Amino acid sequence: MRAVVQHRYGPPSVLESSEVARPSPGRGELLVRVGAASVHPGDYFVMTGEPYLVRSAFGLRRPRHGIPGRDLAGVVAAVGEEVTAFRPGDEVFGWSATGALAEYACVPADHLVSVPADVSIVHAAAVPTSAMTALQAMRDIANVRPGQTVLVTGASGGVGSFAVQIAKAFGAEVTGVCSTRNVDVVRSLGADHFVDYTKTDFTRAEQRYDVILDNVEAHTLAAVRRALTPTGTLIPNSGHGGRWLGPVGRVVRARVRSGFTRQRLTPFTSFSKRRDLLALADLLATGQVAPVIDRTYPLDDAADALRYVGAGHTRGKVVITV
Repeated sequence: MRAVVQHRYGPPSVLESSEVARPSPGRGELLVRVGAASVHPGDYFVMTGEPYLVRSAFGLRRPRHGIPGRDLAGVVAAVGEEVTAFRPGDEVFGWSATGALAEYACVPADHLVSVPADVSIVHAAAVPTSAMTALQAMRDIANVRPGQTVLVTGASGGVGSFAVQIAKAFGAEVTGVCSTRNVDVVRSLGADHFVDYTKTDFTRAEQRYDVILDNVEAHTLAAVRRALTPTGTLIPNSGHGGRWLGPVGRVVRARVRSGFTRQRLTPFTSFSKRRDLLALADLLATGQVAPVIDRTYPLDDAADALRYVGAGHTRGKVVITV
């Protein structure tokens, strides 16, 4: 089968398109014929091995897994022992530990759910990691409720575009922060208001918000706190930072400062959960959430896709078709 292979950490040029053996599903696994796989900043960090902290999970000197990629959608080709929920021919989407950038991938059955009717494979592949991050931030961390005011920075990006829609689905009044060229995208997501950061600094405006999901972190914590209500919640969410520890320093500062104010400063790490994927499938099925697809690339151009994601200006999601 055709697959994207990585033998060392580095820039997108380390990715190679190669012929490799097709895997076989183990107990509790499905063999999925991948139709599409999405990529996000986390995939870029794993590819480069920076911040170096990621290497503790993916291999200290070189990638432990030769085929990158996590989020996918496709058709079940075969089922392993003890799998009863799916059968060959079912359309599924979800996440794998690795190996999504290939024609076939073995995935634990409990990492997958059925693709809703009228949702394409490309759109389904765009959902798992980014949408689960947005869902957990809005529902579990911020506990967004009807009537609250929510501000999302990077509102046109992968996590941001889902967060705007999910906050609206929860009944919030949502403001999206974006650049001039992305105003129409943010408006199409259902945002009630938008802030063009090239013209306005939201941290210096008079408006205060109950919840701020900061996907960009272009301002200091102190500056963003000025835009919070006295008991508001700030969720810093960015993988950027130093080459060694990435965002850990900012996380520690947020934790410390949170102990000295009624405001909640709550950085978090999202965890993939099947129940959350099922919740997202329901939101997709009802039309309350719809992925924004920026660009699609064929499998052989995966390096170009990661290069584009690494530049940090995507509108919605980048998907690789297989």
